[in-house]
Amino acid sequence: MPNERISMSKLKRLIGLQSSNLSVRALARALDLSIGAVSKYLRAVRAAGISAADAESLPEAELELRVFGPTTAAKANALVAPDCAWIHNELKRHRHVTLQLLWEEYAERYVKAAYQRSAFCAIYRRWEKRLKRSMRQRHFAGEKLFVDYAGRTVPIHGRGGEESFHAQLFVAAMGASGCAYAEATRTQTLPDWLASHVRALEYYGAAPTILVPDNPRVGVTRADRYEPELQRSYEELASHYQAVIIPARPYRPKDKSRVELTVLLVCRWILARLRHQRFFSLDELNAAIRPLLAELNERSFQRLPGSRRSVFEALDRPAMRTLPSAPYVYAEWKERTVAFDYHIEIDRHYYSVPHALVGHSVWARFTATSVEVFFRSERVASHIRSYQRGAHTTLPEHMPKAHRAHAQWSPKRLIQWGESIGSNTGAVVEHLLHSKPHPEQGYRACLGLLALAREYGESRLEAASALARRLGSPTRKSVKSILESGRDLRPANAELALDLPAHGNVRGPGYYH
Repeated sequence: MPNERISMSKLKRLIGLQSSNLSVRALARALDLSIGAVSKYLRAVRAAGISAADAESLPEAELELRVFGPTTAAKANALVAPDCAWIHNELKRHRHVTLQLLWEEYAERYVKAAYQRSAFCAIYRRWEKRLKRSMRQRHFAGEKLFVDYAGRTVPIHGRGGEESFHAQLFVAAMGASGCAYAEATRTQTLPDWLASHVRALEYYGAAPTILVPDNPRVGVTRADRYEPELQRSYEELASHYQAVIIPARPYRPKDKSRVELTVLLVCRWILARLRHQRFFSLDELNAAIRPLLAELNERSFQRLPGSRRSVFEALDRPAMRTLPSAPYVYAEWKERTVAFDYHIEIDRHYYSVPHALVGHSVWARFTATSVEVFFRSERVASHIRSYQRGAHTTLPEHMPKAHRAHAQWSPKRLIQWGESIGSNTGAVVEHLLHSKPHPEQGYRACLGLLALAREYGESRLEAASALARRLGSPTRKSVKSILESGRDLRPANAELALDLPAHGNVRGPGYYH
């Protein structure tokens, strides 16, 4: 008998046409069968002695039995159908598993009761087509964690005068199992983005090989199909968990269909159920999300055995990496150029580096408690984090001999420059240099005065410096404030009156702030 069974409708047509004068080739074209199949079926029909009248009157089961015989029909019923769900999970468990290998294992197990390879593959392909389109991507066990923010937000109502805001919803999903994670955060900024990753990995209890974000600005500095530029803190987090970051291609939603589906499920299964509740804090909202998230992951699949949680425990977790003993500590990276006073600025505070790096570009890594400076991937300085704005943190070993980080600048030269404008400007320069632990820490403020001279003119700078001294605040900030607020000056008495020439926003002479 032919390997491929003919349908009963075609068999009846073949029996009806056998008495015609059509050639075997013509019959094959008319029935859309091969010449060999038509020849074999004609021989079987003639051997059974079945006429066109018999084909119309006999029931299909009896007609099949007379043409194919009892042994063939019994054999078809004795074959063991392949377990398509098992095939599906095995293909996800390891990237090198193929349908050929799975058929060989199936054939070894059932021997005479096994389908041929072509039928085995056809049965699985038909079963696979019944799955949702988003489920047909092949994801390997423990390999990818997809992350994204849901488009919807949840209002948080301020309590006791607290500010109201809309909480963001962070969503993650494992590729193979679809096991979901969701939490609410205040913003989509870098600290919240990285902290959500840390809590998601703690929820799974293991780390994947690849993190797949959707090119968010907070994590991907420059989106590109071939060489995306990643945010350095995000790269550091991935390195801490021995993972890599491969963003989805721009404008390719199928690359992240797993998390897109999970976002939809979270919105329907969690947010929709919370729509009638009012929340007054993030903790309160996340406490309501957690039990619904557990229900979502425990919910049974419609077309596959098990649930997201059970498949995660069976497939994903065994293939994932163990979490490090300590969680990732949030740190920011910023590129800075070392100023001539051998300091770099982080949040308005100044930290010293070796004076030989003046003019070079360095990377600063700072956490809530420390600041580290790297030059060509080598750490060259480490400081305790300070939040005092305008102050300096200087290590003695970073200072040059005789405190001359830059040959063309010195305290003496700066004072001479100030005195060349006027005695009051010179006095302010001297105060700036002497008010710091070391004179060179005042260089920055002195150059700020030099910039004011170029902007407002030397005569106005000298007059503003005189007023700043009389007011007991001989600083660059005070001098700049006097110059900028000249439009609001009021006439002073004879002792404090200054002859400020009109310039920019200044109304004229004889005014003070």
